[in-house]
Amino acid sequence: MTNVAQMIDDTASASLIAKLRALMCGLLPCVLLYSALLIAAILALKLPGATDYVGADNDDGMRLVEVRDFLNGQGWFDVMQYRMGLGAGTLMHWSRLIDLPIATLIRLFGFFFPQERAEALALAVWPLSLTIPSLWAMGLAGRRIGGTFGMHIALGLTAFLLVPSNRFLPGAIDHHNVQFALVAIMTAMLLDEDHRPLSYAIAGLAAATAIAIGAETTPFVAAVCVVVAVSWTWEGEPFARAAKAFGLTLALSISLFFFGTVPPRLYSAVTCDNLSLSYYSLSTIGGGLLLIAATFASRGIRLLRFVALGGIGAVVLTSAITIAPQCLRNPLADLDPLLVKLWLDRVQEAQSMLALDRQDPFTLGFYYSTGVFALAVCVFRLVYGDRVRVHLVLLFLLGVSWAIAAFQVRGTMFSNLLAILPLTLLIIDMRRISASDSDDVAAAFCYLSTVLMSVAAVWGLAGGLIGMQVGNGESILQAAAAKPSCSSKSSLAPLTEVPIGLVVAPSDVGVSILRFTENRILAAPYHRNQGGMLTELHIGLAEPREAEAFLKGAGATVLAFCADNPQTRELAEMKPDGLYAQLAKGVVPAYLKPMPTRDGTPIRFFRYVPAGS
Repeated sequence: MTNVAQMIDDTASASLIAKLRALMCGLLPCVLLYSALLIAAILALKLPGATDYVGADNDDGMRLVEVRDFLNGQGWFDVMQYRMGLGAGTLMHWSRLIDLPIATLIRLFGFFFPQERAEALALAVWPLSLTIPSLWAMGLAGRRIGGTFGMHIALGLTAFLLVPSNRFLPGAIDHHNVQFALVAIMTAMLLDEDHRPLSYAIAGLAAATAIAIGAETTPFVAAVCVVVAVSWTWEGEPFARAAKAFGLTLALSISLFFFGTVPPRLYSAVTCDNLSLSYYSLSTIGGGLLLIAATFASRGIRLLRFVALGGIGAVVLTSAITIAPQCLRNPLADLDPLLVKLWLDRVQEAQSMLALDRQDPFTLGFYYSTGVFALAVCVFRLVYGDRVRVHLVLLFLLGVSWAIAAFQVRGTMFSNLLAILPLTLLIIDMRRISASDSDDVAAAFCYLSTVLMSVAAVWGLAGGLIGMQVGNGESILQAAAAKPSCSSKSSLAPLTEVPIGLVVAPSDVGVSILRFTENRILAAPYHRNQGGMLTELHIGLAEPREAEAFLKGAGATVLAFCADNPQTRELAEMKPDGLYAQLAKGVVPAYLKPMPTRDGTPIRFFRYVPAGS
């Protein structure tokens, strides 16, 4: 009887193990498990030191202001920020497609909690929830190219990429995390080697969504379109249904987003930083022509398809030159040189690789080395004819993303993401070689080295340690700087005790003033607010008498002076006789009346009282 019971227990145990193994082969269970572990790790690492429920980036605070305006009745098509800039306000370039889910969460939690707690919960749930589609897409891509083991490697590497990132932290409600998920989805769909129409329809929808929520990923979307078009040109009839699904879905989706988010009065406007006639027309023309070509030319010879592809490219390029020639260059090229010097050149995510090399060379490994490693792997594989289509697609998408990252650091998140996939295949092969001979120390070392070199954080750790050894205090190992105290709620409290008016303050303090008070601001760090930012700079640089003219012209009621603000310090150094330099010395002109401030706050407020009043 004992033996029978033991046999039953052994059978049950084996059955349970078999079920667990089967479960770990499924995409959805694995994604949920990795997501839960990732979210737990993010919360454990980041929450203990958190001081605010809104992300440290100004864009997070500005998004919350925009969402609050939306919840308070500002129209779906009205994305004007009426409390920022000169005149009637500043037309923002952000999409309501991101505002909507955040506002919905706030309203939902508002049924059970006070407003501030509801906001905090919504701002935590939204970015953390986006880890799920991101991991799903990368897990699917890994499984499509490397089977079950490839799925687990891709999921693990993606999790290690997201843990040190600030894009998925509680409070990170800017659109970059959504773009991350969309890039992962598009890539996974293109790696469907069975060319299923559903995969390419999803890719078309993701491409349209990426365009609709922000212009940063438009070069990547263009690269995706090139991959689909060239694949159809080369494959012909076997790829026809996939090409038609992509072209049709892209054209229909971008049309839905255009007419569903762009106000009718702006249908004919051409802008390069958001969804407008420029991106809408090019997407519909390109998608529509691909649909037509795949319908009528798929059975022709390859040469005919290349001619058709050339025609599509010529029409799209001609349309771009005709409709939106300004969008073929850097959309920030028209910024005033003073703003470039005092603002843009100091925005880290807008820096080039060369600028970063001058400022902090020890972070280059974290941002760029994984991408270079993956590019080299793709080239090596292609030389030896290994999985040619997969590595060609990945080489092209990764090459485009890495080139963008070399131009602007913000793009490294996408290049490091795409690097995971060719490195997943390399890790699979290195593991197989190592496992074939357990006594081969060299093979085991190469396998371990490959895994470590595939993790961007390892490069960052190495760079940080080197930086510390040579005495560089600005290493990647350091925690992100806390939000300047001049922007804290307690520091800005005096503004709630005076009549609502226009506050002149440094641009990186402006968003906090919008968030914590009902006042208007002159400056905030957004390129569409160029007039307001320039006016604030000129106020700080001008001699006190000239500065009054700027204050009066702008309709200012309060000036906020933060001596510790980096931009304010630079303005004072540039013009020792300017207003900010004089205020730093304690010389206050008669038209500025000091307001009471709390002890220990580094920011001072002055009411502007025009001369003769």
